[in-house]
Amino acid sequence: METNPCKAHRNGNYLQETQILLLGDSKQSWINALSLPCTIHITPNKNSTMAKGKKQAKESKGRKITLKVARNALKVTVDGKRRLDLSNMQIATFPKCILKLADVEELDLSRNLLRRIPDTIRRFVNLRWLDLHSNQLEQVPESIGQLQNLLYLNLCNNQLGPGSLPTEIGLLRALRKLNLGLNRIESLPPSVGSLRELQELALFNNMLTSVPLCLSNLPKLGRININCNPLRPTDRSKDLDPIKRARSLYLVQEECLCGICLEKCTERRCWLDKRQSESVPHRKPHFSGLLTPNSVAMQDQALAR
Repeated sequence: METNPCKAHRNGNYLQETQILLLGDSKQSWINALSLPCTIHITPNKNSTMAKGKKQAKESKGRKITLKVARNALKVTVDGKRRLDLSNMQIATFPKCILKLADVEELDLSRNLLRRIPDTIRRFVNLRWLDLHSNQLEQVPESIGQLQNLLYLNLCNNQLGPGSLPTEIGLLRALRKLNLGLNRIESLPPSVGSLRELQELALFNNMLTSVPLCLSNLPKLGRININCNPLRPTDRSKDLDPIKRARSLYLVQEECLCGICLEKCTERRCWLDKRQSESVPHRKPHFSGLLTPNSVAMQDQALAR
């Protein structure tokens, strides 16, 4: 009889190769250090000069986008949404002319040369899909939090570092997918824990040394990628047996797993509980006022404590 595979099987990963952490499970020792980031962003030195007798190289201004070009880039998606596709056009400055097309539902500015996004991005109030991957962004504007209809945000492969993500990103209450991979992010703002509708989060190839605590506040988070971060093992895991490094980490609800995977996860969790209990000395309960307490009294007082 054929059965529907669980999320772990659908992604082609099995428990022998992948660590699965059930939502609500605090076993941080499942997560170990992965390899160092393999992506290095190189910024050209603006102060470099050419040899004597030659002109100094000018900084590339990029392609200028006119309103006519922007209108020709308008497309209609399968579900009838209007998409403004300005990807891979060598754009170095956010085109002001596209503010006249601010009623679009999808905006693609990926694979360009953008260093900043202006605060005027807040005018795109109907945006549900914003793709800014593969640019040179160093900061995300605070006005990003005013895009209340945004469902998808891609900031992958930029130059985002410490302090690049504003607190206002937590105002995107409808956001379902967030891609922050291939950057230099060391931590997430606590406001990310307010993204109650977030289902997928990509943090691969960054500078995270620990799993952000705010992720535990995301009830619908079903998939997270933290590959290639310099994660440190937790302090409590030092006294335990070495744990193999995981190539992938999936956060799933128990009902999303098949019977075999759920059984293996349960066995693994019981094993961790046993190892941790062995590392902590067992304290025999003390009952003042009772000379020879029977088993029932011991259980009752232990529960009360």
